[in-house]
Amino acid sequence: MYRKVQKQDTPPESFELPFGGKLASDNRWVVLAKIIPWSEFESEYAARFTEEIGAPAKTFRMALGALIIKEKLGTSDRETVEQIRENPYLQYFIGMSAYSNKPPFDPSMLVHFRERIDMNLVNKINQEIVKKVLESKEEVEVKSKKSEVEDSKSESTNRGQLILDASCAPADISYPDLGLLNQARKQTETIIDTLYNSLLVKNINKPRTYRKRARKDYLAVAKKRKVNFKERRKAIKKQLQYIKRNLAHIQQLILDGTSLLKLSNRQYKMLLVVAEVDRQQLWLYENKKRSIEDRIVSLSQPHIRPIVRGKARAEVEFGAKFSVSCFDGYVFLEHISWDNFNESGDLKSQVEAYKNYTGYYPESVHVDKIYRTRENRTWCQKRGIRMSGSPLGRPPKNVCPEKKKQAADDELIRNSIEGKFGQGKRRFSLGRVMAKLPHTSLTSIALTFLVMNLSTLLLRLFCRFLCQFFKITSFFASLINESNVLINCRQQKLIFTPA
Repeated sequence: MYRKVQKQDTPPESFELPFGGKLASDNRWVVLAKIIPWSEFESEYAARFTEEIGAPAKTFRMALGALIIKEKLGTSDRETVEQIRENPYLQYFIGMSAYSNKPPFDPSMLVHFRERIDMNLVNKINQEIVKKVLESKEEVEVKSKKSEVEDSKSESTNRGQLILDASCAPADISYPDLGLLNQARKQTETIIDTLYNSLLVKNINKPRTYRKRARKDYLAVAKKRKVNFKERRKAIKKQLQYIKRNLAHIQQLILDGTSLLKLSNRQYKMLLVVAEVDRQQLWLYENKKRSIEDRIVSLSQPHIRPIVRGKARAEVEFGAKFSVSCFDGYVFLEHISWDNFNESGDLKSQVEAYKNYTGYYPESVHVDKIYRTRENRTWCQKRGIRMSGSPLGRPPKNVCPEKKKQAADDELIRNSIEGKFGQGKRRFSLGRVMAKLPHTSLTSIALTFLVMNLSTLLLRLFCRFLCQFFKITSFFASLINESNVLINCRQQKLIFTPA
């Protein structure tokens, strides 16, 4: 059950503090609370609660605010709740009307918040916030001045610069080497114990799993600093044999009278994953291959796939691949998938999304080499969009200085989206997604881009305040200088005033 909040835009002066006083209106959390349109998306959040019974759910502002705080501060679920309990500004940000020393909710509620607020809702909120900022009076004045200058140079209706790129958000898993088979073997041993204990008539001996010998064989290879190909292949064969024997024992226990219904949901799901891992690893071993379609690299997160990136740091990354668009310093998540995909196929949809969002096509699209296909170049040329990079074909011998300067400027413009990726992976949680479920992981990735845009917006508001402050101080400084000059002139009798 969900109860809608009638009033969410309460001023910070009305927030009750235990020792008196008021919240500062220029605090970053107070400013962010004014920027985010809480009430506009509350109805969409409330539609997810169909039943009219049960305890009332937490408000939309509290759910989204807690997720933003967690991403902004880079804390865990438990630490996020502690930070909210200790900080009155954070309590005001999530919609509380008075300070309380008690936790507003249990840390486990953050998992439910990530499930209820999915990736699509976060993207809508991100787009709405940026759209309101771009339509504000200051942004409209700046854009009108830029458009007048551009229209004087050319009659094109295209405006703006669109930057496209793709990256990967690695998940929190270990490298899928021999340890994956060792974990699969241990899971089968636990399942055998559960099924054997559930037998009503134990007229058979407990199956022998040789778990001590299997662990000893695994550690004999895992503890070595350098393992050659033959040793690793021999160790994989042994672990596959142990898993095969355990799966046969599970089948025999079912024939002896037990049932898979005795397993918990987690154990049943793990049994299916282990069976698929055994099939894939056996095929790789027999065919001496290193890749297979839909390869499982983690037992706890079987949805994760290896993404071949070919980067200097890591040739293969394990996580979700996504493509984003960037313009005016704001980043938007366009396409995300657990499987690898060619990002050049997203160029048309991203440009069309830019037109639907702004009302016009971009003047130029700044992309890397993989986007510069013949089809994409022709499509952009028909719409008057200039694509960055050198043209197709053999490079000319002599290049004019103007084209060289334009190519250098295009690379500088495209560097901004690389900086956004660095900001998301070093400052925020894009470099290591800690969520385990597939839908909550997508929500965490979308929240990263939302918080990045909010941080950009806060920085611009602060810079605008500094500009206004320096303009005022420079004005008063000029008045003071003029008055000092007049006083000095009068003291030296250079200026005569009538009596």
